[in-house]
Amino acid sequence: MSSLETILPPERTLFDVPGGSKKRVLEFFSTFIAQNTPSLDSQEVFARLIARERLGSTGIGNGVAIPHARSPHCKAPIAGFLKLSEPVDFDAIDGEPVDLVFVLLVPEEADAAHLTLLAQLAGIMNDVDTRMRLRRSSSQRDLHDSLIEAIRRQG
Repeated sequence: MSSLETILPPERTLFDVPGGSKKRVLEFFSTFIAQNTPSLDSQEVFARLIARERLGSTGIGNGVAIPHARSPHCKAPIAGFLKLSEPVDFDAIDGEPVDLVFVLLVPEEADAAHLTLLAQLAGIMNDVDTRMRLRRSSSQRDLHDSLIEAIRRQG
C-alpha cells in the first residue's frame, strides 16, 4: 500500500498558488497533474473532482480541503498539496474559506487504501500545529518539509 510520504514528492507540493475560486483551484491542479502524469487527462481529472464535490464539499474545516477522486487512468494513488496565496470559498462544513488543499487521486478499484489515505490526511490536517506550520511556510521546500514531518509524526 502507498504511504502519504511516497505519493507526495516535493514537486507536487505547490506554494503560493493563485486561488480565485474552488473551480479555479481544481482546474489548476487538474492541468498541473496531467502535465506531470502522462496517463492522466486534465479534463477528465477535473470532471471527476467536480463530480465528487457535487456529492458534498471536501472542505473539512479550519481552512482545509481534501478534494479526491477515482480515475481509471491512475495506476497508483497520486497526491498534490497546494498552499493558496489567498483563501477561497470551498463550501466547507464550517463555512470558513480554504487555503490548504490536499488533492488525492486513486485508481478506480482502490477502496480500503483510498479510505486509509483519506483518514490519514484528515488526521494530519486536523492538527492545529501542523496547519499553523504549513501556513507559516515561506517556500515550496519549507512547505514540503513541514508536511512530511507531520506525516511522519502521525505515522
